[in-house]
Amino acid sequence: MNILAAADISFSQILLVIIGTALINNFVLHYFVGICAFIGVSRRLDTAFGMGMAVTFVMSIAAILTKTITYFITGNANVEGGQVGVLTGMDLSFLNYVVYILVIAGAVQFVEMYVRKFFPPLYKAFGVYLPLIATNCAILFACLQIMAKSTGFVETIAYAVAGGLGYTLAIGIMAGLREELEYADVPEPLQGAGITLIVAGILALAFMGFNGMVPA
Repeated sequence: MNILAAADISFSQILLVIIGTALINNFVLHYFVGICAFIGVSRRLDTAFGMGMAVTFVMSIAAILTKTITYFITGNANVEGGQVGVLTGMDLSFLNYVVYILVIAGAVQFVEMYVRKFFPPLYKAFGVYLPLIATNCAILFACLQIMAKSTGFVETIAYAVAGGLGYTLAIGIMAGLREELEYADVPEPLQGAGITLIVAGILALAFMGFNGMVPA
């Protein structure tokens, strides 16, 4: 598929991609990727929202860059018949995993420097979880899904942004619930990680109610 195939997708199709990715096939609650930060940074709503926005930004940048690199340089073996890099004329798709990880790490480094300079309290609240975005499997998962589906450029952006917003929605709801749990009489054996995982499971079940919104 041509990377600039914007005319091949309508606004309604973009809307379906956004709804399907953010709600129905939510990265955290459907595919269960990115769980580490989802559990670790969902203690406070403001911190969770900041993490969600950071993940959305990194995911969007990484998706655009990896899509461009795949199309022009490394190629995509998932395309029927294979696709070589436009500029290289070679199939270097075996390098895609390494390239994707390097791109994600670079984007995370940029976000970390920006947050540390302009939002010191948020940077302190993130703690170790901000640099760990580089190992957040949700971002790599989004890049691999885009490669596997061989989407156009517009659909790639829609998918990445929706994936990040879906992550933000999930971690935001989880943070709100955990703040309320601080005032609840939770049985001692379930306090801490126990009740957190139970709530996360119930939240995943609730999101299953969105199934069927978008026709298969």
